[in-house]
Amino acid sequence: MDAYISKFANVSKVTTHVLQEMKLKNEKIAMLTAYDYSMARLIDRAGIDVILVGDSASNVMAGHTSTLPITLNEMIYHGSSVVRAVKRALVIVDMPFGTYQGNSKEALSSAIRIMKESGADAVKMEGGREILESVDRILSAGIPIMGHLGLTPQSIHKFGTYVVRATEENEARKLVEDAHLLEKAGCFGIVLEKIPAKLAAQVSSEIKIPIIGIGAGPGVDGQVLVLHDMLGITQEFSPRFLRRYHNLSEEIQGSVRAYIKDTKTVDFPNEREQY
Repeated sequence: MDAYISKFANVSKVTTHVLQEMKLKNEKIAMLTAYDYSMARLIDRAGIDVILVGDSASNVMAGHTSTLPITLNEMIYHGSSVVRAVKRALVIVDMPFGTYQGNSKEALSSAIRIMKESGADAVKMEGGREILESVDRILSAGIPIMGHLGLTPQSIHKFGTYVVRATEENEARKLVEDAHLLEKAGCFGIVLEKIPAKLAAQVSSEIKIPIIGIGAGPGVDGQVLVLHDMLGITQEFSPRFLRRYHNLSEEIQGSVRAYIKDTKTVDFPNEREQY
């Protein structure tokens, strides 16, 4: 299948300004996660607009059941690995749990470490009004921030479930208010996760900055998925919003089984594969 030719294909480096232009010109933004050099290099070469070094690394790379255990040092490690691979995409690094909630000075220190030590282009933070002090302090240092509203995985113990958020009127109203607050504070974009499509479209129409959805319907300015999920490397996670574009889990296991067989039957290495 031929790749879609973007109006912004010739942009040598995607920036927050480019994302704003994409929204203004109705060009959807394509965003994926990555956590290592090799995968980041592949998806950057394929033309992805934004790479999120997500705290989902806690799940898909480290095997934890939530995003909470991953540390700042580990996020910087994954971020720096991705940045070394990327030429074009905007690279955003998640600020992990415990590095910005309730302490704006620590939030600024954490964000500075991410930017200096990983070389990322921006950071991402979960929450609205309750993190505004940290948002303001980080932005005052010239560090770009992407917000994250709706289902916020770092708050899983507060909610106790990963069900769709903002289905009730009060929570939906707060989400819209929080989106406006993040925009007013100076965030360059917002991720909306697992909320009703109609609400997400409303936010995208009201807010001038780009809105990226995951499980938030098509009426937003772009989409993000976890790379390991969309490639079928992980199989345990199958929410309604996930489209698997490949089944690498099956292909990789098949290749490994073939290698095991060839090794044990001494079919590998053959005469051409030795010195």
